[in-house]
Amino acid sequence: MFNGIVECTGTIEQISEMNDIKTLSIRPQHELSDLMVNDSLSVNGVCLTLIQRNEYLIFNVVPETLRVTNLDKLTKGSLVNLERSLKMDSRISGHYVQGHVDCVGEIISFESEGDAILAKITIPRAMNKYIVNKGYVAVDGMSLTVIHCDDDNFSVTLIPHTQEITLAKNYLPKTLVNIETDILGRYIEKILGARVA
Repeated sequence: MFNGIVECTGTIEQISEMNDIKTLSIRPQHELSDLMVNDSLSVNGVCLTLIQRNEYLIFNVVPETLRVTNLDKLTKGSLVNLERSLKMDSRISGHYVQGHVDCVGEIISFESEGDAILAKITIPRAMNKYIVNKGYVAVDGMSLTVIHCDDDNFSVTLIPHTQEITLAKNYLPKTLVNIETDILGRYIEKILGARVA
């Protein structure tokens, strides 16, 4: 479980593949010294398990994760957002983020509003019902407030601090981003569906 507050970025240093499983070696911008093998780390909003630690942080990525996220598009030198899992004695500064990506969206516009950036992101129409105005969404693991949503897109604002410490500084139109919607909406939908049935 995470809260969508990115701690730092990391750089993909190596990518290998064997039997359809990719292994990512990531050099974090900061030490993250308390991270241990078997711990979870959010990588672009995807919950991955640390399998080895040397000069890099090393993770396996299974085919299902590659199918539903943007991790399959990473190359050596790619920048990724990193966040350690929550501690129970910490404040929740963003919102509860599972690290279970629902879909990949595409940035269709990226406009300056003073020092802030307004990003509009397309999503599959089936996901629209889980995104609401003034609600929250995780974009590449960043907890962001939804400014407006339409049938197949929504917009968010990126404050200067977020742009500075995350990979958002590299976003351009056509950038693919991982989207995780609010899990509460899914539970409500299932409960109401069961009552109707």
